[in-house]
Parts: sequence; structure tokens; C-alpha cells
Amino acid sequence: MTKLDSLRLDIAVHNKLNNLSRASVAKLIEAGQVKVNSSIVTKPAFRVSDDDELLIDYDPTKIKVPKITLPIIYEDKHVIVINKRSGILTHSKGAFNSEATVASWLKDKFKGAATDRSGIVHRLDRLTSGVMILAKDDQSAKWLQKQFSSRKVKKTYIAIVSGQLNLAEAIIDLPIERNPKRPQSFRVGPSGKTAITAYKVLSNKDNLSLIELKPTTGRTHQLRVHLAHLGHPIVGDSIYKGVSADRLYLHALSLEITLPSKEKRQFEAPLPKEFKLYMKHD
Repeated sequence: MTKLDSLRLDIAVHNKLNNLSRASVAKLIEAGQVKVNSSIVTKPAFRVSDDDELLIDYDPTKIKVPKITLPIIYEDKHVIVINKRSGILTHSKGAFNSEATVASWLKDKFKGAATDRSGIVHRLDRLTSGVMILAKDDQSAKWLQKQFSSRKVKKTYIAIVSGQLNLAEAIIDLPIERNPKRPQSFRVGPSGKTAITAYKVLSNKDNLSLIELKPTTGRTHQLRVHLAHLGHPIVGDSIYKGVSADRLYLHALSLEITLPSKEKRQFEAPLPKEFKLYMKHD
């Protein structure tokens, strides 16, 4: 227990546990694992003074992560290719997280995992489903990462967007930067990094379009930002003003890459049935 100057409780705890993110500290507090003067406080914004004492109940070895199953498309001694479900995080954003992720599922399959993200060589947003390739050892991870960083991996996505695009096929070449007004989101902006997406309209129905997307670059939220900027946000994308839906209608359909065995392969995750059902709904 330590005396502290007047601070928000989450800042005070973060100062003591700086290996945790602020978001992780907030979860710790909201879970009732922080006491101020022997009383549990669950509000991160609670103010503590220099006369207050903190008692933090945090033991990373006691955090239990539930087991999950993920459909395996392909596996060899170097890699695993999965079909990620919508709603599953690729990896934890902080050390205090009892939520199952792709990374936690992979941990037992990775040789000598050194971090919570060992084997993760690319990511899909939580609400995006589809094909992901994962490494099972450090050497394989470096081999795969090099291909992603050099843009040699060919990726194809399918999305349902609002409205009908003016052009049936086009390349969107617009830089993407973090949105300073909403730090968890991104936007097209002159200070951003190069972002290139090719799209092709597959079908239209009323005020909806089913489109194929092939990104050359891999910026965070790239497809979502590009389409929203064109005025055709992805259905179910609450961050970028997409119409409300039961899920984000974005799916990683295929991925072409050269495996550590030097064999070039293309892997596919079938389009979820809800995509076809949504395009048919009135």
C-alpha cells in the first residue's frame, strides 16, 4: 500500500503497474480488484488523495482465459491457417484480459512462446471474419511477416456496403491517418500513410452492394475507412456510420502466400451464409 498524491484512480494504479495499459487498469478497477482505504472502488475516475492508501489485487498468473475452438483450414509443422469468427479478437490489447483470443488459442501450439502475441503475423479486426495464417515458431513467423511487410501477400475480402457505387470497378488510392478527434478510429487525410484498395462490384440489390476488395497495403481499418470515405460504409460498421446490423459484413475470403516450405498456396474461408441472406432480405 502506498500513499499517493491527488490523481484519478486509474492513473494512480497505472503508475504502480506500468506494464498494464490504461484500458487494462480500468478493467482491473471495474472488476473490484482495487481497494482505497480498505474499500473496493470500481470507478476508474475516482479521485485519490495523498492520504489514501491503495491495495491492488493483481496476479497475472491467476488470470484464467477460457478455451475456444477455431476452424482449421490447413496445418503443417510451420503454420496454421484458420477461419476466424466475427467477434473474436486477434490478440489482447492489454496484459489484464481474461478474454479468449486467436493469440491465446495459438499459445499452446507455438514453440517457445515468448509473448502474448507470438505467432501472430497479421490481424483481422474483432468483427471481421475469415482466413488468417498463424506461425508455429519464430523462424516461420519472420518468414511470413517479411511477405506481409513487402506486400507480397495477396488478400481478397468480401463486403456488403450501403448504396450503389458509381463505378463497377476502381482503385482507391487515399492515405489514411489516425483521427485526432476519435483516437480509436482513422480517416482519409493528407498526413496519412499510403493506402490502396481495389474493389469490384459483384451484385446490387436495392440500396446494397456486394463487393470484392483487394487491398495492396494493410493499414488499420483500411477497407472500412476507404468505403466510408466514398459514402458507402460497410453494413454493421458502427465506428464508420454503417447501418446497424447483426455483424460487420466484412469477410476475409482468401489469402495467397508462400509457406516456409517454399510452396505458394492460396487458402479460402467460405463466405458466411448470412452474407447471402442479408443481400436477399427486404
